[in-house]
Formats: sequence, C-alpha cells, structure tokens
Amino acid sequence: MPLRVAIIGGYGNFGGYVARQLAADGAIELVICGRNLAKAQGFAAGWQAANPAQGARVDIADPPAHMLGDIAPDLVINMVGPYHGQGYGVAKAAIAVGAHYCDIADARAFVCGIGQLDTAAREKGVTVLSGASSVPALTAAYCDAALQEMAQLRRVEYGISGAEQANRGAGTVAAVLSYVGERFTRLRDGRMQEEIGWRGAIPVDYPELGRRWFATGDVPDLELFPARYPGLQEHRFLAGHEIAPLHFGLWFLGALRRLRLIPNLSRYADMLVKLSKPFNVFGRGRSGFHMVIEGVDESGAVAVRRHWIIARSGHGPNIPIIPPILIARKFARGEQIEPGARPCLDVISLDDYRAAFAGLDIECIDE
Repeated sequence: MPLRVAIIGGYGNFGGYVARQLAADGAIELVICGRNLAKAQGFAAGWQAANPAQGARVDIADPPAHMLGDIAPDLVINMVGPYHGQGYGVAKAAIAVGAHYCDIADARAFVCGIGQLDTAAREKGVTVLSGASSVPALTAAYCDAALQEMAQLRRVEYGISGAEQANRGAGTVAAVLSYVGERFTRLRDGRMQEEIGWRGAIPVDYPELGRRWFATGDVPDLELFPARYPGLQEHRFLAGHEIAPLHFGLWFLGALRRLRLIPNLSRYADMLVKLSKPFNVFGRGRSGFHMVIEGVDESGAVAVRRHWIIARSGHGPNIPIIPPILIARKFARGEQIEPGARPCLDVISLDDYRAAFAGLDIECIDE
C-alpha cells in the first residue's frame, strides 16, 4: 500500500511545490488539504499523479480531534504558516490518528517547543518533526558535516537572501516580519545576549550575485545550536532582500518598531506583500545562501569553511521545502525515523540535501 500523505496547505505556494515533487512517486498517495474544498480538489485533479490524488477540507483552526479523522493519513505535512502564533493543533491531530508529522516552521518558539508532544508521539509510535526546512535542518547538516573535519565549532554565521520574484505568500512574509524590530537572544562572546531583529546593514559579496545586504534575524538555531555544538562562542543568522531599497525600507520600519511607534509588523504582511510587488521587475530571480563555519581541528589549529548556494531561475523556494519531500520518501521506502517529537535534526544529511538539488538550477560552492 502506498504511503498516504496529507499536505495541509497543499495548494499554496510551498505546499504546491511539495505536492508536485511527490506526485510522481508510486509509493505515495497524496491528499491535498486546505480550508477551501473546491481549491483542494481542483489542485489535486490538475496534474497526473502516480496514484490519483484527492482533495479534502482541513482548517487548522478546527479542533484537533476532528481535523484528520476522515482522511486516515500515514504522514501529515503542515505547510500553513506563519507558525509563530499557530499552536500545535495539526501535530496533535496527526498524533491522535497515528500519523507521522512534519512542518517547515522557522519560528523559534514553535520549533523549540515541539518537544512538549514527545510523550504523546512516543506512545503512538509516530515521529513528529518541526523545522524541516532551511533552518534548522539544512544549517545543522552543514555544521554536522564540518565536524567531520573539525574537533569543535567556535563561530557560525549564515544568511539567506531571497529573490524578489520568489512568489512568497503573506504567511512567509509574516514569519520574517514577526521578528523585525523585536528583541531576542543569540550567542555572542560565549554567552546568550540580546539582539534586535533586522538591525544592521551588513554587506556580503556573493559569487555571481554580487553584493547583498543583510540584517540580523531570529531562527530556532539560535536556541538549539549552543547545546548541540559545545564550544560554540559566536552564532548569528542574517536575512536580506535581493533589492536593496526593500532591505533598507524594512530596516526603517524595524527602527520604528524598536521605538514602539508601530505594532508588530507581522500584522501588515498582506499590505507589505502588495507594496513590494512593483519592485519585482528589478529582480533577477536569483536567491543566495551563505555560511561561514570556524572551528579548530584535532591539533588545535584554526579551520574555516565557507559555503554558498546560488539558486537561479526562481528555484530558490525549492530549498526550504526539500526536507519534507525527503522525509515523505524515507517513510514511503519503509525507512524508520525514531519516534518522538523534536526539531528536525539528524534526519536529513548534507549529502541528502545536495542530491535533491539535481534537476534544479542550484549550484553549491565550497571554499
């Protein structure tokens, strides 16, 4: 029997990417879920799948006990953001029906708090993974690979610069806006210290892409990595725009938020998405990711690794949704992932991730 995979938000921007990638797999049967039954059914019927796809109405605001009962999934993929104010209703519903669960959350509290469901997940024998995305899944995979050559990590810094033509929805934008101008903590000089979201104008020169501007961001990694990598002294995540005026415009709004002159910017996600669309003509559909890892080898000598990912042709949005695709394929092949609820670490290796770039206009550069 094929693995029955329910994708919540399956006809949305990211959910649609996942669905199309899994549709051709004969070991997977898809159920496209969302609040609008007609859209779910229409999307499911719109392409040829190895096993006929179905559409179903699922609203994440529904009581967990009634959310998935009629679908009977083996795996639930939650693609509905933003996650920072969502709660664990979907994950609880998956556990209740004995299904595995994963999401692409990058909200720090959401991902780091998923362990509260660990006992319930283990009792049902299911795996619950949060943060199956660029952070922390991909970033941890890079750090784990570095430890094959380094004895200890000391400094880790990385950033994501998305293309303006990446077809981002309001949920994705709201996730970033939720920390702009807000206070959080990160590891600096060996201890957790206060940081402010979207502070700074940090230039990073990329191969091919040229100079991109970045500012500080908040992700689950900032809480997870200090314990995961003992010896780490400095840890920073950066986010940026392809179009510099948009970056500095958001920096200005962040300054207003720091002074508490305006509310949390996530409430303006819909409006800001509309205001940013005229700038798309200045973009070139190229996204970038960079990572600098510094540590020491067995002899105590300093070791440095620099990594770049260049995504062309608008293929950048494929990068954060690769982990749920690979997780679904692992379950479909009968691979076991340890039961319990936790952040998505130790599940997707760097080799797994890079192999999934095949067929995409994505290049990895290592120095």
